[in-house]
Amino acid sequence: MGSLSDQTLYNSCLITLYLIAPPTWIGCQFIQAAYGKHARTGWGPTIPPALAWFLMESPTLWLTLLLLPFGKHFSNPKALLLISPFLFHYFHRTIIYPLRLARSTTKGTAFPVSVASMAFGFNLLNAYVQARWVSHYKDDYDTDKWFWWKFGGGLVIFGLGMWANWWADRVLVGLKKQGGGYKVPRGGLFELVSCANYFGEIVEWLGWAVMTWSWAGLGFFVYTCANLMPRARGSHQWYLEKFKDDYPKSRKAVVPFLY
Repeated sequence: MGSLSDQTLYNSCLITLYLIAPPTWIGCQFIQAAYGKHARTGWGPTIPPALAWFLMESPTLWLTLLLLPFGKHFSNPKALLLISPFLFHYFHRTIIYPLRLARSTTKGTAFPVSVASMAFGFNLLNAYVQARWVSHYKDDYDTDKWFWWKFGGGLVIFGLGMWANWWADRVLVGLKKQGGGYKVPRGGLFELVSCANYFGEIVEWLGWAVMTWSWAGLGFFVYTCANLMPRARGSHQWYLEKFKDDYPKSRKAVVPFLY
């Protein structure tokens, strides 16, 4: 899989990762994907949210694991170490989170197949770019004197983001378990931003960009911001409109004190 055709495919996919970020940012300013609190009719057939999350996130596991053995650095311990946080995050997002969601989501909720399909396509693209970079196209594992500094610093950032993301998910899923519709999340980061879960994920992939120190990792971080920041702004407005005088006006949408 190290042929010229694979190099061309990889470069094309990497460029695509950057090219889709601006239209995603612009589109999400005007259209909120119809799931969660933004669920509405008109988006076609639906499936249970837990099943949707499992299916659309799954390429990050099976495609990554499929590609790794074909990389020329597959036997390099540094490559295996580097891909581990990526797999760890997506094991939680693909397996653990849907199981938790299945026990908390009410029967009336649904997830459009159209939205899940778009997410599935992105995850195919991104898993290919990240896995091939780590296992094959990063050529300086043995000569990179800054590898451990980049990995260690990025891992700290990634770990903090993962903790924030998981904590916020537990809070939101806990509110779902209580029933009675949506409630105002409170405590911790939720006192600063409306979408603490999105903030955690943005921080995670900033850490990944530092760890990999690559155009691949940076592209993922840029796309994450393009996708989640407008959605966070939409969710922030939704909270303000739904809860009116009861919602804290000091909160930002996703980045504390800034956005």
